[in-house]
Amino acid sequence: MFPQVDTQAVLAITLAALVTYSLRLGGLLLSARFPRTGRFRQGMDALPGSLLFALVIPSIVAEGAWGVVAAGLTAVVMLRTRNTLLAMVLGMAVIFAARRLTP
Repeated sequence: MFPQVDTQAVLAITLAALVTYSLRLGGLLLSARFPRTGRFRQGMDALPGSLLFALVIPSIVAEGAWGVVAAGLTAVVMLRTRNTLLAMVLGMAVIFAARRLTP
């Protein structure tokens, strides 16, 4: 009636869930001990932007000159229009065109 359940798969999923939730809980408990003022707080406020750059810069470098053009166009459109979707679409269009048109 019921399909056979692989116990190793259930164990792996359970362990992955426990590790995931313990990491999240540990982060929340640890962040409660961080200072709320001073340089540490300034560093923590700058962290999301730094992480975003750490994720985006390798892709820009991997695309070469076209990646720099696309990133620049995205930044200019974002600064001029404040339209994130339009900026992202134009940046992706530059990369798409560069991949299609260049050998």
